[in-house]
Amino acid sequence: MKLEVTSWNPFTGCTKISPACKNCYAEMFAQKLHKWGTAGYEDGFKFTVHPERLEKAVPLHRKKPTLYFINNMSDTFHEDARNEDIDQLIDLIKQAHWHNFYFLTKRSARMKAYFEKDAAPDNLWLGVTVEDRKHGLPRLKDLQETNGKHKHICCEPLLEDLGDIDLSGIELVVGGGESGPNARKTEQTWAESLVRQCETQNVHLYWKQWGKYAPDGTTGSKAKTGCKINGKTYLSFPDNLMPQLSELF
Repeated sequence: MKLEVTSWNPFTGCTKISPACKNCYAEMFAQKLHKWGTAGYEDGFKFTVHPERLEKAVPLHRKKPTLYFINNMSDTFHEDARNEDIDQLIDLIKQAHWHNFYFLTKRSARMKAYFEKDAAPDNLWLGVTVEDRKHGLPRLKDLQETNGKHKHICCEPLLEDLGDIDLSGIELVVGGGESGPNARKTEQTWAESLVRQCETQNVHLYWKQWGKYAPDGTTGSKAKTGCKINGKTYLSFPDNLMPQLSELF
């Protein structure tokens, strides 16, 4: 039986807090959904909690094991999210123990503080965005100090060379360039540095795409489909993180 993957958004909308947010894909998509009159996007990309979605608790009623990307159109630890709403979400994750769930946040300090008393459930993968040194590396440190079992970082868009990084406690590094008309270029040497450090520290690397600009000079959609670094493709995931996760990225 093939495990299914999907997203679930009891929270929608966000606000920009670091360079990775500049060309936010979720904001652009939310604006389209607002224009189309899609329910839940009446306020565009303004941060919103949808109590009806929490109450409906879709994962609890889905018996087929599924990998859920939670709040990919928001940030679970946004400053306007109430602890009570996050509590309800975490409780649902605990109840739906036959599923796996995935978070990605840029509010790593709040996530770390939230899980100080009780560890994140084992079926929840915690992740932070690490796009550069100034904003991303402090998030990595917060993640490493967060009380939880499964952790990963997302270096997409990768905006500079991260230098020497300690990947202790990290099971997966996702990397990639930026797409879209205003995309910023990811240099090949930055990706090569990630490769070397993941291999040295025995951390799994998934390189999603080069974005708008590929090392061979191609741009646009042709560059976006390129997933190789120095001729090698990095498109697999750790065995304990379902291989179908690739469908989420």
